Amino acid sequence: MASNWDDLERWMEGQQLPRGFEVLREPDWVEKFVRRMMTKALPDVAGHMTGTKAAQTSESKLYIGVKFKLPSGSDKNLLRLRVKEDVLRIDGLPGGGHEVVKLPKLVKPRICQATVRDGTLHVKLRKRPISRTYHEHSIYWP
Repeated sequence: MASNWDDLERWMEGQQLPRGFEVLREPDWVEKFVRRMMTKALPDVAGHMTGTKAAQTSESKLYIGVKFKLPSGSDKNLLRLRVKEDVLRIDGLPGGGHEVVKLPKLVKPRICQATVRDGTLHVKLRKRPISRTYHEHSIYWP
């Protein structure tokens, strides 16, 4: 990533920009501008790009593991865990907040084990198996 910004910086130095466009020669400004535009256009995706990195995912052959450091003041009675095939959502965080974790592979949402140890939520999810069978379909010839 850094080399791409270096290439951009070298290219921008050689450009003859009109007055007022000098700011485009600063790669940090360009990166911040792109990040703001992504946040406005796709807030869910931008949250994963710039996210707090509070959730860590790991993957084995059959399972996906998620570790989420719970913020101080989390109430165990309010905490809720919701799982879809591609996303894990933790509701009931302090301040009425929630955290959405995009999963690296599809999972079976009904098969889940969740525990809290030392202030960290550990979630174990079963991967959805890949179908190895072929399905034959007819072809229409007009």
